Amino acid sequence: MATALSEEELDNEDYYSLLNVRREASSEELKAAYRRLCMLYHPDKHRDPELKSQAERLFNLVHQAYEVLSDPQTRAIYDIYGKRGLEMEGWEVVERRRTPAEIREEYERLQREREERRLQQRTNPKGTISVGIDATDLFDRYEEEYEDVSGSGFPQIEINKMHISQSIEAPLTASDTAILSGSLSTQNGNGGGSINFALRRVTSAKGWGELEFGAGDLQGPLFGLKLFRNLTPRCFVTTNCALQFSSRGIRPGLTTVLARNLDKNTVGYLQWRWGIQSAMNTSIVRDTKTSHFTVALQLGIPHSFALISYQHKFQDDDQTRVKGSLKAGFFGTVVEYGAERKISRHSVLGAVVSVGVPQGVSLKVKLNRASQTYFFPIHLTDQLLPSAVFYATVGPLVLYFAMHRLVIKPYLRAQKEKELEKQRESTATDILQKKQEAEAAVRLMQESVRRIIEAEESRMGLIIVNAWYGKFVSDRSKRHERVKAIDVTVPLQCLVRDSKLILTEASKAGLPGFYDPCVGEEKNLKVLYQFRGVLHQVMALDSEALRIPKQSHRIDTDG
Repeated sequence: MATALSEEELDNEDYYSLLNVRREASSEELKAAYRRLCMLYHPDKHRDPELKSQAERLFNLVHQAYEVLSDPQTRAIYDIYGKRGLEMEGWEVVERRRTPAEIREEYERLQREREERRLQQRTNPKGTISVGIDATDLFDRYEEEYEDVSGSGFPQIEINKMHISQSIEAPLTASDTAILSGSLSTQNGNGGGSINFALRRVTSAKGWGELEFGAGDLQGPLFGLKLFRNLTPRCFVTTNCALQFSSRGIRPGLTTVLARNLDKNTVGYLQWRWGIQSAMNTSIVRDTKTSHFTVALQLGIPHSFALISYQHKFQDDDQTRVKGSLKAGFFGTVVEYGAERKISRHSVLGAVVSVGVPQGVSLKVKLNRASQTYFFPIHLTDQLLPSAVFYATVGPLVLYFAMHRLVIKPYLRAQKEKELEKQRESTATDILQKKQEAEAAVRLMQESVRRIIEAEESRMGLIIVNAWYGKFVSDRSKRHERVKAIDVTVPLQCLVRDSKLILTEASKAGLPGFYDPCVGEEKNLKVLYQFRGVLHQVMALDSEALRIPKQSHRIDTDG
């Protein structure tokens, strides 16, 4: 299904903000706002040639906004896809009598046609690199007769295994996809590789099927069939059949997974596997905004175990998660705990400490970068040594905080500044035009503002003493940063009606007389106003609705 355009793709002209109306505004509200601005910007009200030219340009902009929002069809397109949606080719064939829902369907059809033309350009690459490290010499002590004859006092750290896999997808049609994947593995000097080709077809909205062919130097040819089917809206089944050819003959295998949504956050799974390692597995997974919980039980050959794991997601810090698990079976008991954190827009870094009997102590470090995964399992000791557990826990934390302060934070700051600079350069011409339009609007407002102030003074009403819009530095550690704000006293006073100022929930950069003084940065509106002879001050976020007079901080006029 096609999705709405992203914010970067939408035009930065907000018609609702320009008219200062709610996105749910009725036709009467739109008409009233349009008339107020027409009275302000109508070219016939200005005799000065320069002001008349500026008024004509702003009047046309307001008229364009009203034309779009007053028509149900164009308003539906604008609400979903912005001005870019209105400019998209193909709307000339759409009947004017269509409903907003039908218009959405038509737009999605046009989007699908564009997507199909780009199918051949997509490959969706995915890859994994795993490097196993043996660091047991750091903690396990050997007798003198087994020490290195070289006499070196440094511990031996070795890479004892490595695995590399990569896959790409090539969409052939809207329902068919070809998948090519390969892998290479080596352990203690022995290794091999394999290559697989799969063809997937989406048969309907309820299911798909996939044929797989593979070959490798460790095992013979592989033929497989995967099927997925939604049985009910809350239940689905997946079946995987495979035939593996080797020197020992044909090895068949069958895996079936039945899943059911127990509620909106909980899924139950029942898995049956038959073949070389037959097993029955049942599990319950609950995933919410703050946690991820799993409990599982498996009975099979050669592994039977019980597992319970929990992951906590911090609501105030969406970038950090902590997790822990306990797994027990005939092989022993393993306790794992760790954390992961998003270190950039496309990268997640995680570390897990594994403590088990008889497995010993291991540290597993993983970095996800876009669709690539880098995994480093480090085996520290075969014994339960408190020193290994301590260093496996504290070491990654110390290393992360050092890297975050010395490398990651400066890098992210530099990247943000680079993106902001690039955004400023790309929008410089447009911002200059908006600034000129805002200055022209302020000049056109002067006469109206004079009359409004006279009326408000006569009844001790609302007077905007000073107003600024932009970036304000309140943190003392950032005092070196320059305040980037513009004076919007006149535009706000012009919006006062009956001793009230009401701003809707939208970016204030689109209001008449406003423009964006600091593209890409957080902005606020700071207002100092007088009501009933008393000074008040209020600060509002850029997209926050504002209504004054309100209960706010009173300014001591004597000080």
